Amino acid sequence: MKERMQKLVGVFCLVIAPALCAVQDESVAPPIQSTAAVFSQDSMNVFLRYAGDPKAMFEFYGTVLGLKQLATYKVGANGNVARFDVGSSQVKFSAMAPNRKYQKGAIQDATGLRLLTFFFPDQEPLLEGFRSHNLPIPEFRPLAGSKRASALVQDPEGHWVEIVIAPDEPRATYEHIEIGLVVSNLEASRKFYREFIGLQELPPVEDPVFRTTKYLYRNGTTIVSLRCFGHPLPADTGSGGIQYVVSDAKAVETLAKARQVKIDQPLSTLPGYGMRMIWLEDPDGITNYYAEVPRAKKQ
Repeated sequence: MKERMQKLVGVFCLVIAPALCAVQDESVAPPIQSTAAVFSQDSMNVFLRYAGDPKAMFEFYGTVLGLKQLATYKVGANGNVARFDVGSSQVKFSAMAPNRKYQKGAIQDATGLRLLTFFFPDQEPLLEGFRSHNLPIPEFRPLAGSKRASALVQDPEGHWVEIVIAPDEPRATYEHIEIGLVVSNLEASRKFYREFIGLQELPPVEDPVFRTTKYLYRNGTTIVSLRCFGHPLPADTGSGGIQYVVSDAKAVETLAKARQVKIDQPLSTLPGYGMRMIWLEDPDGITNYYAEVPRAKKQ
């Protein structure tokens, strides 16, 4: 009897148990290698925080720059998020958050999200918008080797904006946003956005505006650009960040833990919206925020 039982156990271990294990393996999805595997939007969104007059901010981006303003939605007890369309991306604005660092000044005065670049076909409507709102008139400078011209301006909160005039280019050009990050360690940041985030790495370009090399990472119509000025800088971790719309925020959390990426706010669900979110930080503490939006129910 004992011998028979031993044989049965042996058969179970050799035949039945491996079969069960195989079934379980087939039911478990392989781990994602980068967060791009769960992107559900062919672009990224960007958010900026401000402490001043929201009306002035919204006039600058909506009336002066001509971005289409969407409905503002309420988040939490005292939070509102205003949104503006740029192609398939959104530029979002919310109040300053506690426990973050803010650094005013020139673009090269701190690490962080320091610059947003927008593209337009013609400068005259823009100049009229600046004049009519009694704002300093942008000084456009030609960009060598092209028909483009560029100007740096500040919004009412002091965020830097680059306006690029790109005449006679395809319509898709004007639906692009470039999110300019100043970083402390190029190799660490390049690895983060290339391997963890999973953005497409483009060839680096010489930046005539700041006289440095700019490293570019793309998802659809949005580009993240990395600049480093080669010396220690204070960190701005609060002024702005990047948002990715994804199909599986839990997978992002799992990958972040496996790669030891800092989690600023753990995976949670936004009450009233059903949206799952997780907030991460890049090597300089810049927010990379993931949002899993609930799918619409079929009628």
